[in-house]
Amino acid sequence: MNTAGFIAAVRRGCTQTFKRPPLLLLPVSSVRVQCCLQSTEAVSAARVPYMVKVSAGKRYAWCACGHSKKQPYCDGAHKTKAPSISPLRFTPEKDGRVLLCACKQTKNGPYCDGSHIKVIVRDVVKSIKGIFK
Repeated sequence: MNTAGFIAAVRRGCTQTFKRPPLLLLPVSSVRVQCCLQSTEAVSAARVPYMVKVSAGKRYAWCACGHSKKQPYCDGAHKTKAPSISPLRFTPEKDGRVLLCACKQTKNGPYCDGSHIKVIVRDVVKSIKGIFK
């Protein structure tokens, strides 16, 4: 890939680029090469949960993919970055403050269940292994 192609790929938001295999080896139906990969797994938006104030009866859309710029709520970023992951819509039963998951690993979405501790430990272990390679 030449420099101009690389810069164009970065501007389009591509995080990975691929060399196109020779066209002779490709079947006719697969001539197009996808430049940008879409996420099929949620990405962590933060390491600790968000404490937010919610109102009873009001509908909220919790970002389940981790790509939203309005965390912990959905801004529609999943439509392009993670189309297979939809936001979780919820309506609180009472007013108050709640902890909404930011690591996106909770089994009790949208509420935090402590899964971020496992994410933090996993990252620390990965860092330590990287130091001693």
